[in-house]
Amino acid sequence: MSRRRRNPVLAYYRRKHLAQIIPRVAESPRPEPFPVSTMTDSTASGADADATDPTDSTTATTPHAAEDTFDTSKTFADLGLPADVLEGIEKSGFVHPTRIQAALIPPAIAGRHVLGQAKTGTGKTAAFGLPMLATIKPGDRFAALVLVPTRELAIQVAREIKDLGRDTPLNIVPVYGGQRITAQAPKLEKGPEIVVGTPGRVMDLHERRMLPYDQVRMAVLDEVDRMLDIGFRDDIRKILGAMTQRPQTIFVSATISPEIEKLARSYMKDPEKIVTSEKSLTVSRVAQSWIKVEPWDKKKMLHHLLMHEEPALTVVFCRTKRTVDDVTKFLDRKGIDAHAIHGDMYQAKRNQVMDRLRGGKLGVLVASDLAARGLDVDGISHVINYDIPEDPEVYIHRIGRTARAGREGVAWTLVTPEQGGLLTNVEMLANIEIPQQTYDDFEPNPVPSDVRAERELNDQRAKDRETKQKRTEASAIKADDAAAFPGGLVPKGMPARRMQGKVRTRRR
Repeated sequence: MSRRRRNPVLAYYRRKHLAQIIPRVAESPRPEPFPVSTMTDSTASGADADATDPTDSTTATTPHAAEDTFDTSKTFADLGLPADVLEGIEKSGFVHPTRIQAALIPPAIAGRHVLGQAKTGTGKTAAFGLPMLATIKPGDRFAALVLVPTRELAIQVAREIKDLGRDTPLNIVPVYGGQRITAQAPKLEKGPEIVVGTPGRVMDLHERRMLPYDQVRMAVLDEVDRMLDIGFRDDIRKILGAMTQRPQTIFVSATISPEIEKLARSYMKDPEKIVTSEKSLTVSRVAQSWIKVEPWDKKKMLHHLLMHEEPALTVVFCRTKRTVDDVTKFLDRKGIDAHAIHGDMYQAKRNQVMDRLRGGKLGVLVASDLAARGLDVDGISHVINYDIPEDPEVYIHRIGRTARAGREGVAWTLVTPEQGGLLTNVEMLANIEIPQQTYDDFEPNPVPSDVRAERELNDQRAKDRETKQKRTEASAIKADDAAAFPGGLVPKGMPARRMQGKVRTRRR
């Protein structure tokens, strides 16, 4: 995935904490490699396209109507779904499809290859899950295969498809690493119609001849951008390349890079690209803000937010597993019921944490970025970026854990003075300005002694360099100085011929 170049001008203004950020200039749209079906909020809801300025600072915090997420002009019955699937949708409490669902379900039911893009929290799982439930018949063993990047997401996707297909006889089985194969083998022996799994475990089961590829008629890659980020590129090519029957393929993701489009062209035939383009990539119902904090005050500021704002269900994202553990221990010492989740934990422990999270028995969950794609849980009200990510797309997926399916949420980001450029990169990608939030009652800690010593050393080094530079500089000579120019002959330029380092020395 290509990295955006840092804009030094915008980074300078961010570090100076000016109230106004230089307006963003939208890039010209790239030519699409295949036909694109584009949906916009303004055209679908009948609103004026110029009603909201994308550079307005209120864009990140002003909640919009439900039309931002749902296509209220349609119902699920209008999308060609069978009666038993419609019953499951009705029991789940859904009336109108989201925009990505309304655009992706009809061509998927028709058997088209589809590449769908929509921001997080807009129901992409149901967008590919409902066509599966509608087209796969009972007894079609291993007819559909869904690949996801994380174990938690495999469990979550399988659970959602089961809920939507509760009135169908189809069997959905999740397979993932961390769980014994002997626990998954009996389920696969029954020949489930739909399998949801991580690439590594799917390949392992295929090599053991428990999961055949030749019967797959529909292959789905969920969160394909994340799978490429964490190194599943070769695994994806190996799995799709082994399906000689070329099944119907669907890619869904929050962001689509040129690499994803290249991958899609390799395994799709005459695909249709569906993009729900909006004024920003972030969910409009998330009230975003950033907080300036020194590195040694981040834990204290986090505790201040949790105690003074009193969020309901909060997810704190950290950059490394070690930071996740440190922050969790700190919050526990402060009397806050916090639990950690990251890739080094045993799968049974991760499942326990996720079950408590879904049951509403957790107040604060501290997670690594790997868990960001599997936390599709109702009721997450706040997201705190303890570490601002270096990749701005990771920020988009982090805050997408809240404000799911039209709900509202809050996202706070802790930013140190040296991280102004990272914040600017996020704003440029999301095409919004994130306002700053301050807390006058927060009392920062004094500068640590080691930091103070390092700063004093850097200042002294800077002074030494300045002094050394002044010593080497020749003093200015006035043209009328008779002592400097005996006889009054003042040179007007460099001599015509110079030594140019050709003086003979004793060195050979």
